Amino acid sequence: MQVDVLNIKGGKTGRTVELPEEIFGAEPNDHVIYLSVKQYLAAQRQGTHKVKTRLEVKGSSKKLHRQKGTGGSRKGNLRNPLYKGGGTIFGPKPRDYSFKLNRKVKDLAKISALSYKAKEQAIVIVEDINLDAPKTKDVVAILKALNIDSKKSLVLLPEENSNLYLSLRNIPRVNGTHVADINTYDIINADVLVITEAVAKIFSEEEEAAA
Repeated sequence: MQVDVLNIKGGKTGRTVELPEEIFGAEPNDHVIYLSVKQYLAAQRQGTHKVKTRLEVKGSSKKLHRQKGTGGSRKGNLRNPLYKGGGTIFGPKPRDYSFKLNRKVKDLAKISALSYKAKEQAIVIVEDINLDAPKTKDVVAILKALNIDSKKSLVLLPEENSNLYLSLRNIPRVNGTHVADINTYDIINADVLVITEAVAKIFSEEEEAAA
């Protein structure tokens, strides 16, 4: 899959990169995408919800009145869940919502998500961006030149680039991440996938190594 490489001004550089068909041209699997996104969102949940049972709420433990002979219903104490301020029946308790997903399933989900982006022509290859210092204004200008400044974008970085990462972090709707840290949710959640030229080469080299 040949894709043109754009410069930071939005024009063509005359170079192209080959995105491996095994990654960007695979048949997407919707179910593994669902599982991977579900796992990601479940892991974000704190699970700290908690209510008090009748044993934990404050209140007298004295029985309100005798069991029989009053003409009314049987009652326990004021901590009864039927009374205001009483305990809660079967309420939520702290729990961990995360669950395990096999590595092959997660890898297939990422490949499926990348293939969807390729089919939707939502991938932009740009030459490597090097900044001497964090400069959000410069990165905004680059995104505007690429005509993606109004879209949710995921920018893949080839290595630790603190200047570029810090510049991206301040821009709404833009997420920058190292290529090794990408996940299915971030790919699906983005409207456009921005891949630097160096990252495109990494994808090709990984596919050659796997072959």
